[in-house]
Amino acid sequence: MRNAEATRERILEAAMAEFSAHGIAGARVDRIAKNADCNKNMIYIYFENKEMLFTTILQKNLTRVYEEITFTPDDLPGYAVRVFDFAMSNPDLMRLMAWFSLEQKADSPVERGQVHDQKVKSLTEAQNSGQVGAAFPPEFILTTIMTIATAWTAANPFGPLLDPKSIKNVEPLRDAISRVVRLISLEGLQN
Repeated sequence: MRNAEATRERILEAAMAEFSAHGIAGARVDRIAKNADCNKNMIYIYFENKEMLFTTILQKNLTRVYEEITFTPDDLPGYAVRVFDFAMSNPDLMRLMAWFSLEQKADSPVERGQVHDQKVKSLTEAQNSGQVGAAFPPEFILTTIMTIATAWTAANPFGPLLDPKSIKNVEPLRDAISRVVRLISLEGLQN
């Protein structure tokens, strides 16, 4: 059993590298098997097909994101900075998400929608209680936070490509992200 689990983990690691570099369409099961030091048939035994392998990797990493980055509607700037730090530390995952968005071949994991819906609900409650301004819909606020917080990752065509010097010192970026999100979250609050 131990060897089977070790083989499965090697496949997942090799597949993460392959999918983040080449996407679903460009990924090759032969390369994954070679890099995982296993027989190609083992991939099909464990995961059925390439799309299921991709979905498994995506779900595993999204679950990790949900566990490591706590959503705090009462501290949206802090949440945005945590997303930024995670995104900058996990470039392969950001590329994987970019490929997922571009190719749309795999079904979006159910948990992703549920987590998003829970964040919208929590943000709506924070707006109703006056902790967060109601000038913008909660869905817009979440999308804006995620966009701003991930703008300097390797998967974004603007941040690092247009301003490569900015990622050499991320403290000013962290500060700017926090300040922008604070402004967005306070918009519409009565002073």
